[in-house]
Amino acid sequence: MPHQLRKALPLLTEKPTKMAPESWQSSIIQPMDTRWKPNVTVAAIIEKEGRYLLIEEHTQEGLRLNNPAGHLDPQESLMHACIREALEETAYAFQPEALVGVYLSRFQRPATHEDITYVRFAFCGQVGEVNPALTLDTGILRTLWMTLDEVRASADRHRSPLVLRCIEDHAAGQRFPLETLFTDPSVTA
Repeated sequence: MPHQLRKALPLLTEKPTKMAPESWQSSIIQPMDTRWKPNVTVAAIIEKEGRYLLIEEHTQEGLRLNNPAGHLDPQESLMHACIREALEETAYAFQPEALVGVYLSRFQRPATHEDITYVRFAFCGQVGEVNPALTLDTGILRTLWMTLDEVRASADRHRSPLVLRCIEDHAAGQRFPLETLFTDPSVTA
């Protein structure tokens, strides 16, 4: 346990009225030069007739398999980000029906030692037909429909451990209502 946390634990158990606010703050709050912020991402867990839709994409680590996924953009809800990413990366229309889970993952890029933390919101839902007029996002080689066993067997090619984890959670029936998530109107204004 870090020294600062050990020092702060007794203070956290005391009633706030027994200590001056400035002594509590100075004991556990340290100045920060920069604020750490994780990357917020969304993923579409798309299953049809026992097969999962994955993408094969070029990454800095080589050719990798991933769920249709990407970053939350400014002024969009998590669900809209997932609809957009699924369409851009697969050319399939996708409508989220449930939240599969919220995942926290850390990745250290081998070549540059860049340290990245992701918060991923994974959704499942209904997939429409592919739109042949659309082109896949830059860097995406192709889409693949894979069985759960094929996804498991290709784990060494996954972009992150979350690819399989999200699919395993979906296959196990894990679902949360979309109402679990709230987007304040100020986000999309």
